Parts: sequence; structure tokens; C-alpha cells
Amino acid sequence: MSRILLVDDEPNILKVLGIALANDGHSTTAVLTAEEALHHLAGEPFAFDLLLTDVRLGAGMDGLALLQEAVQRRPNLPVLVMTAYGTIELAVEAMKLGASDFIRKPFKLAELQRAVATILAPTATATAQEEATATAQEATATLHHGRLIGESPVMRQLYERLEKVAKSDANVLIEGESGTGKELAARAIHQLSRRRQAPWIALNCAALPANLLESEMFGHAAGAFTGATHRKDGLFLAANHGTLFLDEIGTLEFGLQSKLLRAIQERRVRRIGETEDIPIAVRVIAATNDSLETRTRAGTFREDLFYRLCVIPIEMPPLRRRAGDIPLLVRHFLDQQSRELGHPLCLEEGVMPILERYPWPGNIRELGNAIACAAALCHHGAIRPEDLPPRIAKVNTLAEDARRAAAATPASLAETPVSLRDYLRNREREYMELVLHRTGGNRVRAAELLGISRATLYRKLEGLDTLDEAGQ
Repeated sequence: MSRILLVDDEPNILKVLGIALANDGHSTTAVLTAEEALHHLAGEPFAFDLLLTDVRLGAGMDGLALLQEAVQRRPNLPVLVMTAYGTIELAVEAMKLGASDFIRKPFKLAELQRAVATILAPTATATAQEEATATAQEATATLHHGRLIGESPVMRQLYERLEKVAKSDANVLIEGESGTGKELAARAIHQLSRRRQAPWIALNCAALPANLLESEMFGHAAGAFTGATHRKDGLFLAANHGTLFLDEIGTLEFGLQSKLLRAIQERRVRRIGETEDIPIAVRVIAATNDSLETRTRAGTFREDLFYRLCVIPIEMPPLRRRAGDIPLLVRHFLDQQSRELGHPLCLEEGVMPILERYPWPGNIRELGNAIACAAALCHHGAIRPEDLPPRIAKVNTLAEDARRAAAATPASLAETPVSLRDYLRNREREYMELVLHRTGGNRVRAAELLGISRATLYRKLEGLDTLDEAGQ
């Protein structure tokens, strides 16, 4: 066990660093100022095996001055310097003053742990170095195919399917709720395929009106319409020999669906205002957050185009079906925010259970935004329950109330007796509210799960329902 003296003017950063280093078996002493650090070094000159200090320490002596004093008092004491204001010149200066190493904020805790381990074991053998490399690989094992995160069974099935699909040139339709990572899955297919060196082009079909979308897809000749001052290649030509990703394909207008079908079917495109067809070799991956099959039955999406796009279907699981991945995703977003804000972040006790209980109707995108919000509002890098967006805390409170109500015993109810009619009405309403919040406020989905119509759900929630007189 090594003894490390930690110096930083942020108490919560000291707390996070202390926990991380303690997990590696080190003993730490944490102080807020350089003067306190020197006091410890003067009183116990051989009590520490490493000094870990920030450069900026607020009022008083800074980290570089502390480094100079420490090296004079303990020439053999290794010093690791960290700073959010790092430059090459500052790194060189720190090393000239005697620092053993330099690490720039924001950093991952695993990076700091490896730097500390390297300093404390400078004579590490090749075997130890191999073990450190393996540990580093394990730390990033949750990042699959570039950006996908998760180790749940449903995600492992997805990874396997993406790898198989990538070997084919067939068109793919990715379906899933908003925020589940459909574009990330499409990128993974492209990166795993033999087209990975060719262009990757993404287009959101809902972002442009139909007339501009047609020009964006297929291009136009000079003078084809007002404002077309020069010839333009469309995205099909830009993606030639590569992959064209069409997001929100279900929003495509019916007339444009026919032109897209022709391009996919004949593997040719024609610029607006021209008569010549141009051959293309493009793989199309489409995505939608609703059911194209349902749109096809409703007559709003061409059946022949649906089958051309949906050669290989892929379903992205919603976050509520992979709740076991939430801690991994939270850690990823915390690391991301730590880099942006320039200091480590951690969750206080009780925050993770709240995140795991919330239904996440906005899926991974909503989770990432929630962590970004909490990171911006928290004090000294420690995220508390009250730092989370209000809707998350509210749903957690309502769920707790519903669970307590469900656990109520007849004896406790007898303290304030009510009629059977009122008791049944209250319990019914509590259950409907719980289901409604489990669906993230989606009344259509809640009504489906409850087996009642939307009108009945609205009526009961507003207290306008009446019990069947025959059942009283």
C-alpha cells in the first residue's frame, strides 16, 4: 500500500480522487492548500510515497511553487502534476522543476490510476505492463463498434446482428423509439462493412420540405428552378460506392417515395431538370421511430418501397428494456461532461437508484441530457438528487408514493375508514397514474397497457367516472 498526499482546492475533487486511489489499495491524505501540504511534508518527511497536486490552488502558493519546495525537501519524492490549464510550455516547466509526470484535466480516473501506478512502480516488468494494457482494454470494453454502449443480453444480440448485416450489401431498415441510437447502429454497419473507406452520408428526411429534399437527394441542373444557378450533385451521387443513411424515412411525402423507389430499384438517379440517368452503387440504410408496416397498411407509405428498404430489419431496444446498461451509460456521460467542464464528476448516494427507476421515454438521448443538466447544476462535481431535471425527481416521488400505497394494510386503512367504492376508486387511480408515469406520460400507450380506451383513461383521471350502479 502506497501513501499519497493529494492537493486540490476543490473538496469534492479530493473526495473523488481519494475514492479512486483507495480502490487501488492506496492510502491518501487530502489537503486544500499548498501550505497544508508543506506542513505535512515538514512534520512527516518520509510519510508519503507520492505527491499529487493541482497547479491552480486558489489564493496562496500554486502547484508549481509547491513542486519546487517539495523537491527541495524530498528530492526522491515523486510528484504528479495535474491541471485544467495545461499547455506544452507548462508541462515542460513542471518537468524541469522535477515533476515525475504531468496529466491534463479533464482526465478519466482510469488514466490517473495508470499514471500513479507507473510512477510508483518505475521498474515494472513486461508482465506488469501487459496487465496494465489488459486493464485499459477492459475499461473501454463497453464501447462497441465505435460508440454503442451496453452489455445487456439484448445489446449483445444487437452487436451480433450488426456484424452479420455488415457483410451484406442489402438495404437495412432500423426501427426504434427516438433516442435509442439508430444512427449509431447505422454507422456501425458502415464501419464494419467493406464500404468503410467509401463515403458515409446522412440525411434527415424530416428536416427539409419535399421540393428541397428532392434536390438534396438527386441533385439538379443549372436553371432547373428559381435559385438553381449551377449544377449540383445530390447525396446519392455523393454517397456513391458508400452508404446513404435516410433518417425519419416515414416522413417522406408520397410523391417523393416513388422517385426514391426508382433510384433504389434501378440503381440510377436523374438530376432535376436533366434527362440522363446516372448509375449508382449505394447501400441505403433507413431509420424510423414509428412502424413503416403500420403506415403501409394505412396507405401513407408505399408497400413496394417498404419491402425495398426493409430487406434486413433491425430493432433498436428502448432503454427501459435494458435497464442494466444504465450505470454504464451514466459513467460514459459523466466522463464526457468531466472532459467538457474540466473537473471530475461523481454521483452522490441515492442518485443511481433514481436513474434506474425512471422509465426514460426519451431513451439514451434523454439520459445524456439529464446528466448534462445535473453536471451543470451540481456543486463541486458531486451530483445530488435535486440536481436532476424536475420531471425525473417527480416520477421517482410518485412511484415511491404508489409503492407505499400498494403496501398499505387493511389495519392501516382502518384508521381512516372509507367506503368500498371510494377505496376502489382511489386504488384504481393510483394504478393508472403509476402506469402513466411508467410510460413517460404517454396516455395512448398507458391506455393500451391498461386495456381501456383513451377516453376512459381521461375520464377516470379527471374524476368524471362513475361506478356501475349494479356493482355497488
